[in-house]
Amino acid sequence: MAYQTFRQEYLQVPPVTRAYTTACVLTTAAVQLELITPFQLYFNPELIFKHFQVWRLITNYLFFGPVGFNFLFNMIFLYRYCRMLEEGSFRGRTADFVFMFLFGGLLMTLFGLFVNLVFLGQAFTIMLVYVWSRRNPYVRMNFFGLLIFQAPFLPWVLMGFSLLLGNSIIVDLLGIAVGHIYFFLEDVFPNQPGGGRLLRTPAVLKAIFDTPDDDPNYNPLPEERPGGFAWGEGQRLGG
Repeated sequence: MAYQTFRQEYLQVPPVTRAYTTACVLTTAAVQLELITPFQLYFNPELIFKHFQVWRLITNYLFFGPVGFNFLFNMIFLYRYCRMLEEGSFRGRTADFVFMFLFGGLLMTLFGLFVNLVFLGQAFTIMLVYVWSRRNPYVRMNFFGLLIFQAPFLPWVLMGFSLLLGNSIIVDLLGIAVGHIYFFLEDVFPNQPGGGRLLRTPAVLKAIFDTPDDDPNYNPLPEERPGGFAWGEGQRLGG
């Protein structure tokens, strides 16, 4: 019975979020079981381009460190905000969501050539949080019950939290930068005088991922409750 319930809930998760979070969990489990090591996964331009270990372009986004507070914190934020984006502004636009993944990953990899980062998954999570926060500017957030602020400040609050924990803020800044570039090109520049849409999802992605009909049993996460936990809960202003 419990298995059937879990299976039903798992299959209700939208496909891109389900695939990415599952890949992250399975990668971490493989490392914990010592089937693979982080040294086989990390981002290393020399090994990628000189020794053709091209899988590192993907695997460095799948490992968030050993199971612990940092891993759980990142996975919760990744799952929640990735799912809310896919079920919110990208509802019925799976190909566009996949294209955002590809664009953000490519840009982050290019920036990663110039910064000393070996795993980019956390920066990718911050990118997702940034795009969601800018598209939901009137959502009021509650962070650990200590701070109340509107959604666009969330990435900066997370960066401050990382700083308090003694972590490098380069990861957060990279995620914010890539998220802002995507948001500007997709949401801001097309609406400016003389602007236009520079990011266009390739037709091949639309043919593969877009489906004509919505699932009537689809149960999206409500965007007015973005965090679902004490550190990210919120509601729309005026609601």
